[in-house]
Amino acid sequence: MRAIGVNTHGGPDALEVVELPEPHAGPGEIRLRVRAAAVNPTDTLARDGSRAERQRKDPPPYVPGMDAAGEVDEIGEGTDTELHVGDAAMAIVVPDGSHGAYAEHVVVPAGSVVRAPAGTTAVEAATLPMNALTARLALDTLAPAPGQTLAVTGAAGALGGYVVQLAKADRLTVVADASEADEPLVRSLGADVVVRRGDDVAARIRENQPGGVDALVDGSLQGDALLDAVRDGGRIATVRGHRGADDRGITWHPVLVRDVATDHAALDRLRRQAEEGVLTPRVADTIPAEKAPEAHRRLEAGGVRGRLVLTF
Repeated sequence: MRAIGVNTHGGPDALEVVELPEPHAGPGEIRLRVRAAAVNPTDTLARDGSRAERQRKDPPPYVPGMDAAGEVDEIGEGTDTELHVGDAAMAIVVPDGSHGAYAEHVVVPAGSVVRAPAGTTAVEAATLPMNALTARLALDTLAPAPGQTLAVTGAAGALGGYVVQLAKADRLTVVADASEADEPLVRSLGADVVVRRGDDVAARIRENQPGGVDALVDGSLQGDALLDAVRDGGRIATVRGHRGADDRGITWHPVLVRDVATDHAALDRLRRQAEEGVLTPRVADTIPAEKAPEAHRRLEAGGVRGRLVLTF
């Protein structure tokens, strides 16, 4: 099968079309014929060597990608699933070695795949699994009560935008950051208050919420710079494993979506929320898979709102 991977780590042009053996679904597994794979920031780390030590156990090529959508085309023997061959589906993929979503076929545990939301294309569905599951995990980890205040940084991005939408569904008051250009988008996602993004965003949040917010999701990777936005005893959820300084009883909660990659019930709930309009698929653009270097260049240049999606 055709896939997109790297044989030698490097910049976007390190991505190339590779031929891999076609995988098959075993017991407890489902295979998708992938039509669309979202491009996420974590994919660039698999490409550029940031995770080389972790990848060393496997030979190249290394295939990135954590989001796939397409059709079910193989179900492993004895697999307990409501899906049938031919069903439109979406999946979260935990990449490892040559196993990643940037491929014509991907095999995943049955818990990692659900029906695509009714009325969505494969491209739209591919923007949901990883980012929406991360957003759900962050909110569940912070566990704010209805009526409490949540701050979201990086709110115009895919992760931050899903946090805003899910937080509003959880009946939270949401304070989100945005540039002037992105403010209409962030308000349309449901943010109650929008403050300007930037290095001083914590001060802006505190100005609006003098006592500090109850909890914060750090989608902008600003880390300790956000402490002042949070009240004494508050909670901060981070991605990429960041755990900040102990201060004023504030606790840090790194969230790793790999921990919930087989949580079928959580993924299916997100599917239903997309059908209900609670979640809005975020497609920035579609790019043929063989032009993956272009997608990575655009992502790393910044300013992409939503997800670039590779099509196969």
